[in-house]
Amino acid sequence: MSRVPPVPDRRLLLKGALAAGALAATPTVAAAAPSPTASSPKKAAPFVNPLVRNRADPHIHRHSDGTYYFTATAPEYDRIILRRSRTLNGLATAAESVIWTKHATGPMGAHIWAPEIHRIGGKWYIYFASAPAESVWDIRIWVLENANHDPFKGTWTERGQLKTAWETFSLDATTFTHRGTRYLAWAQHEPGMANNTALWLSKMANPWTLTGPQVRLSTPEYDWECIGYKVNEGPSVIARNGRLFMSYSASATDFHYCMGLLTVDADADLMDPANWSKSPTPVFTSNDTTKQYGPGHNCFTVAEDGRSDVLVYHARQYKEIVGDPLNDPNRHTRVQKLGWHADGTPDFGIPVADTTVTDMEVAS
Repeated sequence: MSRVPPVPDRRLLLKGALAAGALAATPTVAAAAPSPTASSPKKAAPFVNPLVRNRADPHIHRHSDGTYYFTATAPEYDRIILRRSRTLNGLATAAESVIWTKHATGPMGAHIWAPEIHRIGGKWYIYFASAPAESVWDIRIWVLENANHDPFKGTWTERGQLKTAWETFSLDATTFTHRGTRYLAWAQHEPGMANNTALWLSKMANPWTLTGPQVRLSTPEYDWECIGYKVNEGPSVIARNGRLFMSYSASATDFHYCMGLLTVDADADLMDPANWSKSPTPVFTSNDTTKQYGPGHNCFTVAEDGRSDVLVYHARQYKEIVGDPLNDPNRHTRVQKLGWHADGTPDFGIPVADTTVTDMEVAS
């Protein structure tokens, strides 16, 4: 979801950020895709775009049995939804279930944003952002747990707020493991900082508790991260080619919304910010040719062939927004192949055009 935390005029800036603008195939960092073999499934069908309309901040988890689980922000900001399918394209028409709804009063009563679903230790967990019904801008991170093997069944237990170092605007939590250690990455406003949100990293004691230091990996500093609002949010991690790559979204959530990239060597200490490098230019931006605007809040998954990396994100199909962007429901979930440069870094390309009838006829 795109929104911004408290800075000087808190309510105004937060609402403006809203107006302005994930993890892997397994519950760890996106696992390295296996090498092609003679027994590998045949190439999957071309992706349909938009994949799921009116669903922002998408997260797709590919379970160990090959099933894709999808969740995202609903434009009413009042519930958490789930879909599942054996194929990525199948998510477009898969039945959608509401697995949790906001509280009528008190905590978790407003602004239900950016859910992510993860399988950890034989249980399902959903991380999401919300605020009290009586104080709708006090956004924090919350956790749900389900012990049933089927996340559409069983009971989703509220594990409560995931506590960070400060009681400030925080959201967009994602979790991953690297070399046996589980981490949480998220966006939060740091008291005294002249920004809206920065990116943070911490080790985890369990799926709902942080442990040890919480370090800042990135704060908005380049011009393209500070258009409208100074925002770094929506982190997602993929591990490839001896490195970990953390994508994130920046600036206001209008057509200026775009994606940046942090990189760290797989052998380095992830908790030392000095080990992370930051791209000085955005890696994924709006495109007038394909008519996709404000692409961001992504995650990564793997195609049905088990080899091809897939970029999942949302975007609008128009540049100008009529009225308050907070009330504009037309950020649609989109998917496309993620490429790789010769130097081993991800090649995001450009947001692809909408699928046409001709596209599908040619594909068939």
